[in-house]
Amino acid sequence: MTQSRAANPSHPAGKSAPALDAAQIEVLAPNLKRRLSGVTATIVRLVPFQASGIGIVATGWGLPPHVPHIGLWRALLLPRRRRQGSPWRVWHARRNVEMALGLILRHAFGKRLKLLFTSASQRVHQPFTRFLIGHMDAVVATSSKTATYLHGPATVIRHGIDVQSFAPAADRARIRAELGLPAGLLIGCFGRIRHQKGTDVFIDALLALMDDHPEVHGVILGLATEAHARFERALRARVNASNHAGRIHFMGEVPVDAMPRWYQALDIFVAPQRWEGFGLTPLEAMACAVPVVATTVGAFGELVKDGETGILVPPGDSRAIAESLRGIIEDAERRQRLGRNARAHVCRQFRIEDEAKALNALYRSLLDG
Repeated sequence: MTQSRAANPSHPAGKSAPALDAAQIEVLAPNLKRRLSGVTATIVRLVPFQASGIGIVATGWGLPPHVPHIGLWRALLLPRRRRQGSPWRVWHARRNVEMALGLILRHAFGKRLKLLFTSASQRVHQPFTRFLIGHMDAVVATSSKTATYLHGPATVIRHGIDVQSFAPAADRARIRAELGLPAGLLIGCFGRIRHQKGTDVFIDALLALMDDHPEVHGVILGLATEAHARFERALRARVNASNHAGRIHFMGEVPVDAMPRWYQALDIFVAPQRWEGFGLTPLEAMACAVPVVATTVGAFGELVKDGETGILVPPGDSRAIAESLRGIIEDAERRQRLGRNARAHVCRQFRIEDEAKALNALYRSLLDG
């Protein structure tokens, strides 16, 4: 998946975050997966914003220097907090393995940890996951829909976007030229190339439009993992066999810090997923004043205001996506209005500062309780 991260201006990418001593560390955010994932991207973009309001560090792998973090062994061996205040720390898990390790540290090693889990999944949890969640001190759901799959109380805290980094293009033509993209009307689809993400549905929708709209180009950003390489090859073959082989562009994967510019180059963004946990890409596009066509999966129905900031369609329906795109393509005034509304909507309701503030308040309630 092509993941996005917004760097806190006070901790620019490439520069190390200030170190905290053990007594200052109030919250640990473990990242126990080596390969880049949505959870990793969430920790990388969020922790620097949270650090301005609480003593938080990440721990684990794949963490760039601008993110406040400590080595995993140091995290496991932290002494008890001795300064005045709460003797507890919060262990904020986002995966099963992190919940399990938190329980081991608390019960087998006597660490004074309050355990918090964030769930983005929208499916019935397996028994082991339910067992782990049942032993957490608090649970966060990233959407109201996600909360319905949990078997106990949860606080809904939706993801947010750095609206300073993800902002409308000042000069779209210049950005396109620098990225090597064509002129015309660009429609993007960003994320891992796989059946779940609906990349094939996106391509089918574009091919259905292109005969009538020679100005349209498609931009696919992201990679297929080895397990999905055959799926990607089939998509490329389908495009090459069509009459529009030069108009759908597979651009590979780009550094996460470069992502805002790719959204800024677009006229329309499509999120064609068949299944999704939360899904940040519609928010990132809307923050850049790009209207969105998205399926009704994940949290998309809570992010996109149908008919106001974009259009919602059923998953797997390339015809519905094509017709929704046609209406936006053929009405430039509507396209601009949707983009303006989208930007305003994200700035009102989905700022990363608000997400950080809500999580920090929850941490405080656990530490004080």
